[in-house]
Amino acid sequence: MSRQLAVPVRLAPLLDQFDFGCERLLGRIGGPVVDSGNGVDVEAAPMTDAEYLWEPVPGCWSVRRRTDGPGARATQVVGAGDWGRDSADQPHPVPPPFTTIAWRLTHLAEMLAVRADHAHGTRTLTKGDYRARPDAAGAIAGFSAAAGAWREALLAADDAALDRVGHCTYPHGSDAEEPFVDVIWWVNQELLHHGAEIALLRDLYRYRPQHIG
Repeated sequence: MSRQLAVPVRLAPLLDQFDFGCERLLGRIGGPVVDSGNGVDVEAAPMTDAEYLWEPVPGCWSVRRRTDGPGARATQVVGAGDWGRDSADQPHPVPPPFTTIAWRLTHLAEMLAVRADHAHGTRTLTKGDYRARPDAAGAIAGFSAAAGAWREALLAADDAALDRVGHCTYPHGSDAEEPFVDVIWWVNQELLHHGAEIALLRDLYRYRPQHIG
């Protein structure tokens, strides 16, 4: 029977932060409640498909059916399967396009799944291998699975791995040139800032003009 490694002291607060960020985001988008931040649970309705794909401004980047082609200023629809995420070759458009909840949640899930593979897996996956989902429930399940895979990769890392440059070989960033502890910090800030954006978009959707009054 395999024995789980003790969590390195330096990793423990980063792991706690990641766990809380995931719990709060999943509560915010899946319900039935979300932690308000002060210990009080607030009711949160599950996200609908219409909300997930809502484009609040013209020219949004989103998750699209591949046969429909990329959105405005995008050059490709990345991912495996019939649906993918709007993207563009470098350099990206300026100013950056506004992105939907679907785009942001898929980006998070894709990032976590591919990074997990390049830290504690086959080290072969790319963003083109991730299957974007056109429905909210499927996207939430995909994010949850990807977060679980990343967490497993963190638990497999000992103290020496945290300092190892190139422990994670994620091909869409500078991970191969960074100590793993810096990569973990970066993933946490991605989770926290995109999670906050998704929460704000949920609020804006609820108070969009045609539903006020």
